[in-house]
Amino acid sequence: MPKGLIGKKLGMTQIFEGEEAIPVTVIEAGPCLVTQVRTQEKDGYTAVQLGFEEAKPAKLNRPLKGQFEKKKLKPVKKLLEIRVGEEEVSSYQVGSELKVDIFKPGEKVDIVGTSKGKGFTGVVKRHGFRGFPASHGSRYHRAGGSIGMAAFPARVIKGMRMAGRQGGTRVTVQNLKVVKVVPEDNLLLVRGAVPGPVGGYVLIKEAVKSSAGGKS
Repeated sequence: MPKGLIGKKLGMTQIFEGEEAIPVTVIEAGPCLVTQVRTQEKDGYTAVQLGFEEAKPAKLNRPLKGQFEKKKLKPVKKLLEIRVGEEEVSSYQVGSELKVDIFKPGEKVDIVGTSKGKGFTGVVKRHGFRGFPASHGSRYHRAGGSIGMAAFPARVIKGMRMAGRQGGTRVTVQNLKVVKVVPEDNLLLVRGAVPGPVGGYVLIKEAVKSSAGGKS
């Protein structure tokens, strides 16, 4: 069965293995409720919809409330899907629960989240531009410089790095090592940083490129 859970980022800390201090991100991972199973015949693709964190019915819109009532499931705040193969989708049942103990220490995971929004930023912060001289008569310090061309093609090319809104995008960090699992508290500790702010939702999946290495 492919592994996947929805979690909430609680923050970062460090744990010690011998004399080595390991930076870890603490994630409240699950328990997740299987709320829907997508099949090739009915939906055109195979996937499993997971729900995380119990919600008050009064906070839900009518379509969501109806979905949970029809299947006699407790309402949840966050819904996400994970793609699974046709031969694996039958191993999931609506109403079943997935817990953090599906992951083991030493495994590699990919974590998907929404990066912190930083608002409108310039090219120095957004793209790492060096900027112009800071003194000696310079009138431009953090500007981006020329962006266009001469007579031909006389336009700004696509993909030009410019100032704009930074962050707030979907980010995937691959091959993070699971350092510790605490089933009684639904906690997952992974080495390194994960996208998003404290309290942000993340999707934890088994790594698709684990053979390529990653942090150990």
